[in-house]
This record gives sequence, C-alpha cells and structure tokens, in this order.
Amino acid sequence: MNTPSPETSTNLPRTLNVAVIAERQKIDNPWQDCRWFPVAVVPGMDDLKASEQGARLIKTGEGWQHFHLGTMDIELFAGETAGYKTNLAGQYPVVYVVLSPGEEANDPDVVPFLVTVCPYEAESYTESGEDIVEGVAMPPEILAWVSQFVDTHHVEETFVKRKQKKAYDPRKQGLAGVRGPDKRIRGGG
Repeated sequence: MNTPSPETSTNLPRTLNVAVIAERQKIDNPWQDCRWFPVAVVPGMDDLKASEQGARLIKTGEGWQHFHLGTMDIELFAGETAGYKTNLAGQYPVVYVVLSPGEEANDPDVVPFLVTVCPYEAESYTESGEDIVEGVAMPPEILAWVSQFVDTHHVEETFVKRKQKKAYDPRKQGLAGVRGPDKRIRGGG
C-alpha cells in the first residue's frame, strides 16, 4: 500500500512506500554459492506477510531467482534537493537500494536497509564494504514525484569564495606592536 506521510505545504508527500526486489544468482565460487543484488523497486506493492519470513519468491529462471525482500519508504528532504537534482540530470535516473547482510543465523542472506534517490547518501554506505549498494531504474511515478519535489523545494545556492586570512609577515608590518623578550612593546610611538 502506498501511504504518504507528513506532507509539505503543497500537499506533496515526503515519503513513498516501495517494494524492494532483489535477484539471487548462483555463482561458481568455492567460498559462496550465490550473490545478491537489487533489480527493481515497485511503488504500491503490498508488504510481506509474517509467514513469508523475510522474502517472497516472485520469479525463477535458470540460475537466478527474484525475491520480494520487503517494503521500505523513500523519504525526501528539502535540504537534499541538490543530490536529487544531480540524480535526475543523469541519462538514467536511479533509485539506490542498500542491502545489508543478515546478522543472525536465522536471518535471510540479505535484508533491505535503505532506499534513497540521493546519490550522496547512497555513496556513504559504500565505505564499509559490507553493504550492497546498487542503483535500479527509477519507475516513472517515482521520477514524477521526485521531479515535482525538486521543483517545489530546490533553492539554488550561489558559490561564495571564502577570503583567506593573510599570514603574518613581519617584513610588511615591521616591529610596531610586537613584544620583545623583555615583554615591552617595541616601536610604534
């Protein structure tokens, strides 16, 4: 179900609920039997039932399976519109999905941790090396929603170059106002 939460003054929802779809692919590797990666997000898809224990099989092919791992909210913030704008300006806008490894023995192999449209936020999750961070194609309804949010909230910030403080140069200022070894002020007088 798609349930928008706290709304802006323009009645534009700040959150959108999406289903996370991931592929489990068999691989020929002595240390692991498969690899996981996100393949899609689907707005408006129902959440998993408790009996499905972390994943629902959707589709199967030779050597791969697609699973619905759960639903997550994409949340938009007015202060992050520069990142959204960068994403939308790309040839193929994406939704970034962060999958984390299951912590406990009875947890699934991977669990959805975050879904975002901000490339800067997604990039911050690549640092640990444990999470799987991938972009998937942005569905048209999400593209329209994010575009409208950016149009409504983005404020272009002009670049202001900071002025550097000048380093102390005794050749230019002389000795006036400088304390000597006897603690008296020399010069200036």
